[in-house]
Amino acid sequence: KEDQWKDPVSEVDQKVERMIRERLAESFPKHDIIGEESTERPAKHDFIWSVDPIDGTANFINGLPLFAASIGILHKGVPVVGAVWTSVSHALRAGVYHCTAGGKLRFDGADVTPKVNPDVKRRLIGVPVATVSDGLWETRKTGSAALECAMVAAGLLQAARFTSPNIWDIAGGLALVFAGGGIARRRAGKEWDEMTKFEPAKENPDLRYWRGEILIGEATAVDKMCEIHSD
Repeated sequence: KEDQWKDPVSEVDQKVERMIRERLAESFPKHDIIGEESTERPAKHDFIWSVDPIDGTANFINGLPLFAASIGILHKGVPVVGAVWTSVSHALRAGVYHCTAGGKLRFDGADVTPKVNPDVKRRLIGVPVATVSDGLWETRKTGSAALECAMVAAGLLQAARFTSPNIWDIAGGLALVFAGGGIARRRAGKEWDEMTKFEPAKENPDLRYWRGEILIGEATAVDKMCEIHSD
């Protein structure tokens, strides 16, 4: 009966986040957690776990295999660990992209430091709204910021732009991008400032409410995108 139907995405999201919170409570009881599904904050701590059980929920619920699950660890706002399970990958299968600060980008344990073929002329970027082109690239929109971060980190997308992601959408992915040799910039008016950490807003010091338009990717591509999107 219709009155017995439940939102499967909400159920899965909540169950996965609850499981992650329970495991973190056992191993890191003093660490803070920012999750998409729950506003519960177990502690105030320099280490914050940012959790998104399913990023790309519309894709997930419709059976489109473009979604991800993301966990990022921040230390005083700096992404230091990232683990993003993706439904698709450079290996043509699901798996986990992961890294630690100062270490290599890995996929299920294997080194996947981006290796770009210079003969490929039609490069791709992720954008909020797909268009025919965006300057020098063909555009793609997957519907999952976490997935696109992983694709940028692995070199499948040269860059990506997000207009207003939540911190749990990109915390893990940003760590991956840095491990893969990429950079990030955040819009400040007409300028794009270098972004190496999540800074709380002046009006609200809680990182849960962080927002910002950002660009991620190879340095040359990000520089060019900054020029294109400077209005």
